[in-house]
Amino acid sequence: MQDRGTKKWTSIMLPEHQSMLEDMWAQQEWKEKPMLDEQQIVEINMKLQLALNEDLTVEIEYFKDHDYHKTRGKLLGINPLLNYLRLEDMEIPLDSLVSVWID
Repeated sequence: MQDRGTKKWTSIMLPEHQSMLEDMWAQQEWKEKPMLDEQQIVEINMKLQLALNEDLTVEIEYFKDHDYHKTRGKLLGINPLLNYLRLEDMEIPLDSLVSVWID
């Protein structure tokens, strides 16, 4: 007989307990934000400045809500004081950037 572990007991649990178990299982899938070294940060800054000065399209990978996301567009501005960059349709915090590619 094959045991299904904790999942087989969820049908007789209170909804609150079942919800807590589902949250726990979801949290196990969370990814961790990478720590960039100084060289990676300098490289990202150089690419952002080049894209801004030359009006180039960028593809940006960033970390949000425990996962990696990619977006693409024209860079409209960088605000280091408020810690974000602005694309055509969104704003991304600078400290969430993982990598930048220029087209």
